[in-house]
Amino acid sequence: MRRLHTYIAICVVLLITGCMKWEYGTEEQFEASGEGLFICNEGNFQYGNATLSYYNPTTHHVENEIFYRANAMKLGDVAQSMTIHRGSGWVVVNNSHVVFEIDLDTFREKGRITGFTSPRYMLFISDEKAYVSQIWDNRIFIINPKSYQITGSITCPNMTMEQGSTEQMVLLGDYVYVNCWSYQNRILKIDTRTDEVVGEVEVGIQPTSLVADYKGRLWSITDGGYSGSPYGYEAAKLYCIDPATMTILGEWRFRMGESPSEIQLNGRGDTLYWLNDDVWAMSVDSQTLPVRPKIESRGTIYYGLTIDPRTEDIYIADAIDYQQQGKIYRYSAAGELIDEFYVGIIPGAFCWK
Repeated sequence: MRRLHTYIAICVVLLITGCMKWEYGTEEQFEASGEGLFICNEGNFQYGNATLSYYNPTTHHVENEIFYRANAMKLGDVAQSMTIHRGSGWVVVNNSHVVFEIDLDTFREKGRITGFTSPRYMLFISDEKAYVSQIWDNRIFIINPKSYQITGSITCPNMTMEQGSTEQMVLLGDYVYVNCWSYQNRILKIDTRTDEVVGEVEVGIQPTSLVADYKGRLWSITDGGYSGSPYGYEAAKLYCIDPATMTILGEWRFRMGESPSEIQLNGRGDTLYWLNDDVWAMSVDSQTLPVRPKIESRGTIYYGLTIDPRTEDIYIADAIDYQQQGKIYRYSAAGELIDEFYVGIIPGAFCWK
């Protein structure tokens, strides 16, 4: 459902061109030292109601609208993802074409990078170099986080500007691996020393996410497209890939019509998790797909997923109806409900502090 929602929203942007109107308010003081979890709430496309939430797993305390409250300014339109590097958080706001740097304890803005087409995810290569993937653009942008400047780009082969799509990225040694989602079927390999695509492997239609396990193998899950898609429609699949040779080590097929997404790993990197209506889990050494879910759906829209790298608690984002405040469910590694709390509209991405 998350991919369908995002796809529809992206289609609309081709018809509507608008500028984000920043709303201003009154600043609040925060001091959130210690461990915590950031939740990116996408908000409704073109409404400018994206928000950022923060949850303390120890105290079970949640703060919503933290960016707005700390900066007296709205976050923007569609909060896509967040990453952390050397004491700063970097929040990618897709339809506002901006990446904000924030202080992890006060949530105050430290700087911003603008000029993107439609940014999705950010990956640090070094302190002075990072990649930002994009949709509807065949380029991955290269940025200097210290100067807040776009310094170059990587053109991905066999893509048009209109149907370009790069998503999640994984850094292994000198190479970055990225899945190409919308109307695409490839995992690309980029040499970070030359900023060039040096390899690729074809998988099923529309790989939605990408992770690397404790053995250094890549895992991706495809959604198979949708009925009537001009790019095709097929059963979704799970793939295991050798990053050195860019060859497929394993392939598992889902039932036709299923739409798995949000592949994640636990902290040890030995167990895969994903959404497919329910929450599913599988050892990276398993030869077969699981037959029973880890956590059953509550008859609602499971939209995002993350695993606490320390405790292996499972956090599920529930979009409910895409209109009201979403909800987060926290389960133990054994599948027992620990906590639940409301956040912003359409919670989709998590970032561990």
